Amino acid sequence: MVKRSGVWALVLAGLVLATSLGAAAEDAAEPEGWAYDVAGELMSPFCPGRTLADCPSQAAKSLVMWMVVQEAAGRSRADVEAELYERYGDVLRPAPKVEGIGVTAYLIPVFTFGGGGLLLFVFLRRQTRKLPPAPPEQPELDPELVRIVDREIAG
Repeated sequence: MVKRSGVWALVLAGLVLATSLGAAAEDAAEPEGWAYDVAGELMSPFCPGRTLADCPSQAAKSLVMWMVVQEAAGRSRADVEAELYERYGDVLRPAPKVEGIGVTAYLIPVFTFGGGGLLLFVFLRRQTRKLPPAPPEQPELDPELVRIVDREIAG
């Protein structure tokens, strides 16, 4: 019969082995370096609406490989990005620049959100304002009862 401490040691060793194999598989699946990060951040000039990493075209794949080669050659990320922007222009940007007409892309949602909030505030303020209480309604009295009360008061 195996001692309990031996069983726990085997379970612990199995967990350590499984964790290290999982980490090794993640390292093998994820390439290192900035070239693949840039490919995931820049939009593809070949597939509108997709990043370079997600674009299935051969031209996008060769551009990613070009970036990997540039990284391996020792070029800096900033130099490679500057060359790409020079070659392909602002189509690579995932969002417009915050200058010139691109500012409107950031201001329109802010003003829309602010205006909507102001309208909601005014609406809720009017809905929750306390109205003065209405005067109580006078019930309709029976004329015979009124005549009897008047006779009692007079007499």
